[in-house]
Amino acid sequence: MNVNRKNHLEARARVLKALAHPTRLFIVEELEKGEQCVCDLTAMIGADVSTVSKHLSVLKQGGIVLDDKRGNQVFYRLRVPCILNFFGCVESVLETQAQDHVDCLTREGA
Repeated sequence: MNVNRKNHLEARARVLKALAHPTRLFIVEELEKGEQCVCDLTAMIGADVSTVSKHLSVLKQGGIVLDDKRGNQVFYRLRVPCILNFFGCVESVLETQAQDHVDCLTREGA
């Protein structure tokens, strides 16, 4: 593997790692509906501000969200809404896995 290819794959991995937490997936789903302030996300998640801010920081470093400070509040929005297309693909994988499990159980019971 050449250096350029390796660097590109590492960049992809950083984006995927930024998404790799249930709270961050929740945040991305909520931001699909529109921008949100940290205070609203904190209330929805049920965690303290510092924890939610850390998750938002990971998403920002991963290039997934943008922030906009307005007075004492910080609002976040999706940088690239097409990230949501990836979720559809993940759901397809989950459905396929579930069907494979059902098929396996059916074969064992026959």
